[in-house]
Amino acid sequence: MHFEWFVSRRYLKAKRKKGFISLITVISVVGVAVGVMALICVLGVMTGFTEEFRAKILGVNSHIVIQKYGGTITDYAELRERLLKRPTVTGATPYLYTQAMITAGDGGTGAILRGIDPATASTVISLGDQMVKGGLADLDSTSGKVPGIVVGIDLAEQLNLRMGDRVRLISPAGPLTPMGVIPRMKPCEVVGIFETGIYEYDSALTYVSLATARDFLDLDEGVHGIELRLTDIYQADEIARDIERELGLSYVAKDWIKLNKNLFSALRLEKTALSIIVALIVLVAAFNIVSTLIMVVMEKARDIAILKSMGATSGSIMRIFIYEGLVIGLTGTLLGVLGGLGGAELLSRYQFIKLPDVYPMTTLPVQVLPLDVVMIAGAAVIITFVATLYPSWQASRVEPAEALRYE
Repeated sequence: MHFEWFVSRRYLKAKRKKGFISLITVISVVGVAVGVMALICVLGVMTGFTEEFRAKILGVNSHIVIQKYGGTITDYAELRERLLKRPTVTGATPYLYTQAMITAGDGGTGAILRGIDPATASTVISLGDQMVKGGLADLDSTSGKVPGIVVGIDLAEQLNLRMGDRVRLISPAGPLTPMGVIPRMKPCEVVGIFETGIYEYDSALTYVSLATARDFLDLDEGVHGIELRLTDIYQADEIARDIERELGLSYVAKDWIKLNKNLFSALRLEKTALSIIVALIVLVAAFNIVSTLIMVVMEKARDIAILKSMGATSGSIMRIFIYEGLVIGLTGTLLGVLGGLGGAELLSRYQFIKLPDVYPMTTLPVQVLPLDVVMIAGAAVIITFVATLYPSWQASRVEPAEALRYE
Protein backbone atom coordinates (compact mmCIF):
# COMPACT_ATOMS: atom_id res chain seq x y z
CA MET A 1 0.00 0.00 0.00
CA HIS A 2 1.39 3.43 -0.95
CA PHE A 3 2.07 5.54 2.08
CA GLU A 4 0.14 8.46 0.52
CA TRP A 5 -3.05 6.41 0.55
CA PHE A 6 -2.26 5.18 4.08
CA VAL A 7 -1.81 8.72 5.43
CA SER A 8 -4.90 9.95 3.57
CA ARG A 9 -7.03 7.22 5.19
CA ARG A 10 -5.64 8.10 8.61
CA TYR A 11 -6.58 11.74 8.11
CA LEU A 12 -10.12 10.77 7.08
CA LYS A 13 -10.62 8.41 10.03
CA ALA A 14 -8.90 10.51 12.69
CA LYS A 15 -10.97 12.54 15.13
CA ARG A 16 -9.89 16.10 14.50
CA LYS A 17 -9.37 18.66 17.18
CA LYS A 18 -11.78 20.98 15.41
CA GLY A 19 -15.13 19.28 14.94
CA PHE A 20 -16.10 22.06 12.54
CA ILE A 21 -13.83 20.56 9.87
CA SER A 22 -15.49 17.17 10.20
CA LEU A 23 -18.89 18.83 9.89
CA ILE A 24 -17.86 20.54 6.64
CA THR A 25 -16.59 17.19 5.35
CA VAL A 26 -20.00 15.62 5.97
CA ILE A 27 -21.70 18.60 4.36
CA SER A 28 -19.43 18.22 1.31
CA VAL A 29 -20.33 14.53 0.95
CA VAL A 30 -24.05 15.31 1.35
CA GLY A 31 -23.78 18.21 -1.11
CA VAL A 32 -22.23 16.02 -3.81
CA ALA A 33 -24.79 13.28 -3.13
CA VAL A 34 -27.76 15.65 -3.32
CA GLY A 35 -26.45 17.24 -6.53
CA VAL A 36 -25.91 13.89 -8.25
CA MET A 37 -29.25 12.55 -7.03
CA ALA A 38 -31.10 15.66 -8.23
CA LEU A 39 -29.39 15.55 -11.63
CA ILE A 40 -30.32 11.90 -12.17
CA CYS A 41 -33.96 12.52 -11.20
CA VAL A 42 -34.25 15.71 -13.31
CA LEU A 43 -32.69 14.14 -16.40
CA GLY A 44 -34.83 11.04 -15.89
CA VAL A 45 -38.01 13.11 -15.78
CA MET A 46 -37.03 15.23 -18.80
CA THR A 47 -36.06 12.13 -20.77
CA GLY A 48 -39.36 10.53 -19.80
CA PHE A 49 -41.27 13.62 -20.95
CA THR A 50 -39.43 13.64 -24.29
CA GLU A 51 -39.97 9.92 -24.90
CA GLU A 52 -43.64 10.16 -23.92
CA PHE A 53 -44.22 13.11 -26.24
CA ARG A 54 -42.35 11.34 -29.02
CA ALA A 55 -44.38 8.15 -28.61
CA LYS A 56 -47.69 10.04 -28.69
CA ILE A 57 -46.70 12.22 -31.65
CA LEU A 58 -45.38 9.27 -33.66
CA GLY A 59 -48.55 7.39 -32.85
CA VAL A 60 -50.42 9.91 -35.00
CA ASN A 61 -47.67 10.98 -37.40
CA SER A 62 -45.34 8.90 -39.53
CA HIS A 63 -41.55 8.76 -39.40
CA ILE A 64 -41.15 10.16 -42.94
CA VAL A 65 -43.56 12.00 -45.24
CA ILE A 66 -42.92 11.97 -49.01
CA GLN A 67 -44.52 14.65 -51.16
CA LYS A 68 -44.25 15.82 -54.75
CA TYR A 69 -43.59 19.41 -55.72
CA GLY A 70 -46.46 21.15 -57.47
CA GLY A 71 -49.13 18.48 -57.35
CA THR A 72 -50.38 15.08 -56.28
CA ILE A 73 -48.70 11.70 -56.62
CA THR A 74 -50.63 9.72 -59.20
CA ASP A 75 -48.51 6.56 -59.30
CA TYR A 76 -48.61 6.18 -55.52
CA ALA A 77 -49.35 2.43 -55.55
CA GLU A 78 -46.21 1.72 -57.57
CA LEU A 79 -44.15 4.15 -55.48
CA ARG A 80 -45.40 2.57 -52.25
CA GLU A 81 -44.32 -0.90 -53.36
CA ARG A 82 -40.95 0.50 -54.39
CA LEU A 83 -40.39 2.08 -50.99
CA LEU A 84 -41.45 -1.07 -49.14
CA LYS A 85 -38.56 -2.93 -50.75
CA ARG A 86 -36.16 -0.93 -48.59
CA PRO A 87 -35.02 -2.98 -45.56
CA THR A 88 -35.35 0.06 -43.28
CA VAL A 89 -39.03 0.66 -44.20
CA THR A 90 -41.62 -1.43 -42.36
CA GLY A 91 -44.79 0.30 -43.54
CA ALA A 92 -46.06 2.75 -46.16
CA THR A 93 -49.49 4.29 -46.70
CA PRO A 94 -50.89 7.07 -48.95
CA TYR A 95 -52.80 10.02 -47.55
CA LEU A 96 -54.79 13.12 -48.48
CA TYR A 97 -54.80 16.27 -46.36
CA THR A 98 -57.00 19.35 -46.20
CA GLN A 99 -58.69 21.76 -43.82
CA ALA A 100 -62.44 21.93 -43.57
CA MET A 101 -65.36 23.05 -41.44
CA ILE A 102 -67.21 20.30 -39.60
CA THR A 103 -70.75 20.97 -38.36
CA ALA A 104 -73.27 18.95 -36.39
CA GLY A 105 -76.65 20.30 -35.30
CA ASP A 106 -76.20 23.97 -34.43
CA GLY A 107 -72.47 23.68 -33.71
CA GLY A 108 -69.43 23.79 -35.92
CA THR A 109 -65.67 24.21 -35.84
CA GLY A 110 -62.60 24.03 -38.00
CA ALA A 111 -60.96 20.65 -38.46
CA ILE A 112 -58.07 18.94 -40.20
CA LEU A 113 -59.30 16.26 -42.56
CA ARG A 114 -57.01 13.37 -43.44
CA GLY A 115 -57.88 10.78 -46.02
CA ILE A 116 -56.25 7.42 -45.29
CA ASP A 117 -56.23 3.87 -46.57
CA PRO A 118 -57.63 1.79 -43.65
CA ALA A 119 -55.91 -1.34 -44.99
CA THR A 120 -52.37 0.10 -44.82
CA ALA A 121 -52.62 2.99 -42.33
CA SER A 122 -52.22 0.68 -39.33
CA THR A 123 -48.75 -0.31 -40.59
CA VAL A 124 -47.55 3.30 -40.23
CA ILE A 125 -49.54 5.03 -37.47
CA SER A 126 -50.93 3.70 -34.18
CA LEU A 127 -54.40 5.17 -34.64
CA GLY A 128 -55.98 1.73 -34.40
CA ASP A 129 -54.61 1.32 -30.85
CA GLN A 130 -55.94 4.77 -29.89
CA MET A 131 -59.53 4.10 -30.88
CA VAL A 132 -61.98 4.54 -28.00
CA LYS A 133 -64.98 3.45 -30.07
CA GLY A 134 -65.19 1.86 -33.48
CA GLY A 135 -62.22 1.09 -35.71
CA LEU A 136 -60.45 2.16 -38.88
CA ALA A 137 -62.02 -0.69 -40.83
CA ASP A 138 -65.43 0.94 -40.27
CA LEU A 139 -64.44 3.76 -42.64
CA ASP A 140 -65.08 1.38 -45.58
CA SER A 141 -68.03 -0.49 -44.04
CA THR A 142 -70.73 2.06 -44.87
CA SER A 143 -71.29 1.03 -48.48
CA GLY A 144 -74.62 2.29 -49.76
CA LYS A 145 -74.84 4.83 -46.98
CA VAL A 146 -73.11 8.09 -46.21
CA PRO A 147 -69.33 7.69 -45.83
CA GLY A 148 -67.80 7.18 -42.41
CA ILE A 149 -65.60 9.57 -40.41
CA VAL A 150 -63.40 9.10 -37.32
CA VAL A 151 -63.09 12.09 -34.96
CA GLY A 152 -61.04 12.95 -31.87
CA ILE A 153 -62.60 12.61 -28.44
CA ASP A 154 -62.37 16.34 -27.64
CA LEU A 155 -63.94 17.24 -30.98
CA ALA A 156 -66.72 14.75 -30.28
CA GLU A 157 -67.36 16.35 -26.88
CA GLN A 158 -67.31 19.83 -28.37
CA LEU A 159 -69.93 18.96 -30.98
CA ASN A 160 -71.76 16.48 -28.72
CA LEU A 161 -71.17 13.62 -31.16
CA ARG A 162 -71.90 9.96 -30.60
CA MET A 163 -71.45 6.86 -32.72
CA GLY A 164 -73.80 6.95 -35.70
CA ASP A 165 -74.37 10.72 -35.62
CA ARG A 166 -74.31 12.67 -38.87
CA VAL A 167 -71.89 15.53 -39.51
CA ARG A 168 -71.30 17.80 -42.50
CA LEU A 169 -67.91 18.58 -43.99
CA ILE A 170 -67.78 22.03 -45.60
CA SER A 171 -65.01 23.29 -47.85
CA PRO A 172 -64.86 26.93 -49.01
CA ALA A 173 -63.13 25.84 -52.23
CA GLY A 174 -66.26 24.94 -54.16
CA PRO A 175 -67.36 25.31 -57.79
CA LEU A 176 -67.60 28.78 -59.31
CA THR A 177 -71.12 29.76 -60.39
CA PRO A 178 -72.70 33.00 -61.65
CA MET A 179 -73.65 33.60 -58.00
CA GLY A 180 -70.08 33.14 -56.79
CA VAL A 181 -68.22 30.27 -55.18
CA ILE A 182 -70.55 27.72 -53.62
CA PRO A 183 -69.00 25.87 -50.64
CA ARG A 184 -68.61 22.15 -51.16
CA MET A 185 -70.49 20.03 -48.60
CA LYS A 186 -70.40 16.33 -47.77
CA PRO A 187 -72.37 14.47 -45.10
CA CYS A 188 -70.57 11.78 -43.06
CA GLU A 189 -71.46 9.35 -40.30
CA VAL A 190 -69.35 9.06 -37.13
CA VAL A 191 -67.99 5.49 -37.11
CA GLY A 192 -65.14 5.93 -34.64
CA ILE A 193 -63.70 8.09 -31.87
CA PHE A 194 -60.00 8.14 -30.98
CA GLU A 195 -57.96 9.59 -28.11
CA THR A 196 -54.24 10.38 -28.40
CA GLY A 197 -53.90 12.36 -25.18
CA ILE A 198 -52.73 15.46 -27.06
CA TYR A 199 -55.45 18.12 -27.16
CA GLU A 200 -54.30 19.63 -30.47
CA TYR A 201 -54.93 16.30 -32.17
CA ASP A 202 -58.03 15.18 -30.27
CA SER A 203 -59.82 18.50 -30.84
CA ALA A 204 -59.12 19.04 -34.54
CA LEU A 205 -58.08 15.85 -36.32
CA THR A 206 -60.55 13.77 -38.36
CA TYR A 207 -60.08 10.76 -40.64
CA VAL A 208 -62.01 9.55 -43.67
CA SER A 209 -61.22 7.01 -46.37
CA LEU A 210 -59.19 8.00 -49.44
CA ALA A 211 -62.26 7.70 -51.66
CA THR A 212 -64.27 10.02 -49.40
CA ALA A 213 -61.47 12.59 -49.20
CA ARG A 214 -60.90 12.44 -52.96
CA ASP A 215 -64.61 12.99 -53.61
CA PHE A 216 -64.73 15.88 -51.11
CA LEU A 217 -61.67 17.53 -52.70
CA ASP A 218 -62.97 16.83 -56.23
CA LEU A 219 -59.82 14.91 -57.18
CA ASP A 220 -59.96 12.36 -59.95
CA GLU A 221 -56.89 10.46 -58.80
CA GLY A 222 -53.67 10.71 -56.80
CA VAL A 223 -52.75 11.47 -53.22
CA HIS A 224 -50.95 14.29 -51.48
CA GLY A 225 -48.17 12.08 -50.17
CA ILE A 226 -46.96 8.77 -48.77
CA GLU A 227 -46.14 8.18 -45.11
CA LEU A 228 -43.44 5.73 -44.02
CA ARG A 229 -42.63 3.84 -40.85
CA LEU A 230 -38.99 2.89 -40.18
CA THR A 231 -37.15 0.26 -38.19
CA ASP A 232 -35.02 2.95 -36.51
CA ILE A 233 -36.55 6.38 -35.94
CA TYR A 234 -33.15 7.94 -35.22
CA GLN A 235 -32.01 7.23 -38.79
CA ALA A 236 -35.02 9.05 -40.26
CA ASP A 237 -33.02 12.08 -41.42
CA GLU A 238 -30.41 9.98 -43.23
CA ILE A 239 -33.04 7.72 -44.82
CA ALA A 240 -35.10 10.74 -45.94
CA ARG A 241 -32.07 12.25 -47.71
CA ASP A 242 -31.36 8.89 -49.38
CA ILE A 243 -34.96 8.61 -50.60
CA GLU A 244 -34.82 12.13 -52.04
CA ARG A 245 -31.68 11.24 -54.00
CA GLU A 246 -33.34 8.08 -55.32
CA LEU A 247 -36.66 9.67 -56.34
CA GLY A 248 -35.21 12.82 -57.89
CA LEU A 249 -35.67 16.56 -57.54
CA SER A 250 -39.45 16.49 -57.97
CA TYR A 251 -39.93 14.79 -54.60
CA VAL A 252 -39.26 15.96 -51.05
CA ALA A 253 -38.95 13.74 -47.97
CA LYS A 254 -39.48 15.20 -44.47
CA ASP A 255 -38.58 13.26 -41.35
CA TRP A 256 -40.41 13.44 -38.00
CA ILE A 257 -37.65 15.53 -36.42
CA LYS A 258 -38.11 18.35 -38.95
CA LEU A 259 -41.89 18.13 -38.80
CA ASN A 260 -41.81 18.59 -34.99
CA LYS A 261 -38.60 20.60 -34.73
CA ASN A 262 -39.95 23.38 -32.50
CA LEU A 263 -41.37 21.03 -29.87
CA PHE A 264 -38.33 18.80 -29.51
CA SER A 265 -35.94 21.78 -29.62
CA ALA A 266 -37.86 23.34 -26.72
CA LEU A 267 -37.73 20.11 -24.72
CA ARG A 268 -34.00 19.72 -25.38
CA LEU A 269 -33.33 23.33 -24.35
CA GLU A 270 -35.37 22.91 -21.17
CA LYS A 271 -33.49 19.72 -20.31
CA THR A 272 -30.14 21.45 -20.80
CA ALA A 273 -31.14 24.48 -18.74
CA LEU A 274 -32.41 22.39 -15.84
CA SER A 275 -29.25 20.26 -15.92
CA ILE A 276 -27.04 23.33 -15.68
CA ILE A 277 -29.09 24.78 -12.82
CA VAL A 278 -29.08 21.55 -10.81
CA ALA A 279 -25.35 21.02 -11.52
CA LEU A 280 -24.68 24.14 -9.46
CA ILE A 281 -25.41 22.01 -6.38
CA VAL A 282 -22.37 19.87 -7.21
CA LEU A 283 -20.28 23.02 -7.71
CA VAL A 284 -21.31 24.30 -4.28
CA ALA A 285 -20.28 20.96 -2.80
CA ALA A 286 -16.95 21.26 -4.63
CA PHE A 287 -16.31 24.61 -2.94
CA ASN A 288 -17.03 22.91 0.37
CA ILE A 289 -14.38 20.33 -0.47
CA VAL A 290 -11.91 23.14 -1.22
CA SER A 291 -12.58 24.83 2.11
CA THR A 292 -12.40 21.50 3.97
CA LEU A 293 -9.02 20.59 2.49
CA ILE A 294 -7.60 24.06 3.06
CA MET A 295 -8.52 23.84 6.74
CA VAL A 296 -7.09 20.32 6.96
CA VAL A 297 -3.84 21.59 5.43
CA MET A 298 -3.71 24.35 8.00
CA GLU A 299 -4.40 21.86 10.81
CA LYS A 300 -1.87 19.31 9.53
CA ALA A 301 0.94 21.76 8.67
CA ARG A 302 3.13 20.23 11.39
CA ASP A 303 2.51 16.70 10.11
CA ILE A 304 3.30 17.80 6.56
CA ALA A 305 6.56 19.33 7.71
CA ILE A 306 7.54 16.13 9.53
CA LEU A 307 6.71 14.02 6.47
CA LYS A 308 8.83 16.27 4.27
CA SER A 309 11.67 16.10 6.80
CA MET A 310 11.50 12.30 6.57
CA GLY A 311 11.89 12.44 2.78
CA ALA A 312 8.36 12.82 1.41
CA THR A 313 8.31 14.75 -1.86
CA SER A 314 5.97 17.59 -2.77
CA GLY A 315 4.21 15.23 -5.20
CA SER A 316 3.55 12.75 -2.40
CA ILE A 317 2.06 15.47 -0.21
CA MET A 318 -0.19 16.56 -3.10
CA ARG A 319 -1.39 13.01 -3.63
CA ILE A 320 -2.29 12.63 0.09
CA PHE A 321 -4.79 15.49 -0.08
CA ILE A 322 -5.98 14.65 -3.60
CA TYR A 323 -6.85 11.17 -2.35
CA GLU A 324 -8.67 12.63 0.63
CA GLY A 325 -10.73 14.96 -1.59
CA LEU A 326 -11.46 12.18 -4.06
CA VAL A 327 -12.72 9.91 -1.30
CA ILE A 328 -15.15 12.65 -0.27
CA GLY A 329 -16.24 13.16 -3.90
CA LEU A 330 -16.51 9.45 -4.74
CA THR A 331 -18.49 8.74 -1.57
CA GLY A 332 -20.91 11.56 -2.36
CA THR A 333 -21.17 10.46 -5.99
CA LEU A 334 -21.88 6.83 -5.05
CA LEU A 335 -24.53 7.83 -2.53
CA GLY A 336 -26.01 10.26 -5.07
CA VAL A 337 -26.20 7.61 -7.80
CA LEU A 338 -27.89 5.14 -5.46
CA GLY A 339 -30.27 7.83 -4.20
CA GLY A 340 -31.03 9.07 -7.71
CA LEU A 341 -31.77 5.58 -9.07
CA GLY A 342 -33.85 4.81 -6.00
CA GLY A 343 -35.79 8.08 -6.30
CA ALA A 344 -36.41 7.53 -10.01
CA GLU A 345 -37.63 4.00 -9.32
CA LEU A 346 -40.04 5.27 -6.67
CA LEU A 347 -41.39 7.97 -9.02
CA SER A 348 -41.81 5.45 -11.82
CA ARG A 349 -43.34 2.64 -9.77
CA TYR A 350 -45.73 4.41 -7.42
CA GLN A 351 -46.54 7.46 -9.61
CA PHE A 352 -47.62 9.57 -6.63
CA ILE A 353 -47.08 12.84 -8.54
CA LYS A 354 -50.15 13.61 -10.66
CA LEU A 355 -50.02 16.05 -13.57
CA PRO A 356 -52.76 18.53 -14.55
CA ASP A 357 -54.90 17.99 -17.64
CA VAL A 358 -52.79 20.34 -19.77
CA TYR A 359 -50.21 17.56 -20.21
CA PRO A 360 -50.75 14.56 -22.48
CA MET A 361 -49.90 12.21 -19.58
CA THR A 362 -51.51 11.84 -16.16
CA THR A 363 -48.42 10.97 -14.08
CA LEU A 364 -44.80 12.04 -14.05
CA PRO A 365 -42.92 9.97 -16.66
CA VAL A 366 -39.42 8.83 -15.64
CA GLN A 367 -36.83 7.16 -17.83
CA VAL A 368 -33.23 7.01 -16.60
CA LEU A 369 -30.68 6.32 -19.32
CA PRO A 370 -27.44 4.50 -18.32
CA LEU A 371 -25.40 6.98 -20.37
CA ASP A 372 -26.88 9.90 -18.38
CA VAL A 373 -25.95 8.22 -15.10
CA VAL A 374 -22.38 7.59 -16.29
CA MET A 375 -22.02 11.17 -17.53
CA ILE A 376 -23.38 12.63 -14.27
CA ALA A 377 -21.14 10.45 -12.11
CA GLY A 378 -18.12 11.20 -14.28
CA ALA A 379 -18.77 14.94 -14.19
CA ALA A 380 -19.15 14.89 -10.40
CA VAL A 381 -15.85 13.02 -9.98
CA ILE A 382 -14.04 15.41 -12.34
CA ILE A 383 -15.43 18.46 -10.52
CA THR A 384 -14.37 17.11 -7.12
CA PHE A 385 -10.94 16.17 -8.49
CA VAL A 386 -10.40 19.70 -9.80
CA ALA A 387 -11.52 21.03 -6.41
CA THR A 388 -8.69 19.13 -4.70
CA LEU A 389 -5.88 20.55 -6.84
CA TYR A 390 -5.44 23.97 -5.24
CA PRO A 391 -5.50 22.81 -1.56
CA SER A 392 -3.16 19.93 -2.44
CA TRP A 393 -0.78 22.31 -4.18
CA GLN A 394 -0.86 24.57 -1.13
CA ALA A 395 0.00 21.58 1.08
CA SER A 396 2.96 20.67 -1.13
CA ARG A 397 4.41 24.16 -0.67
CA VAL A 398 4.65 23.91 3.13
CA GLU A 399 8.26 24.46 4.21
CA PRO A 400 9.41 22.22 7.11
CA ALA A 401 11.57 24.95 8.66
CA GLU A 402 8.72 27.46 8.69
CA ALA A 403 6.13 24.99 9.99
CA LEU A 404 8.36 23.68 12.80
CA ARG A 405 9.95 27.00 13.80
CA TYR A 406 7.86 27.48 16.94
CA GLU A 407 7.44 23.78 17.84
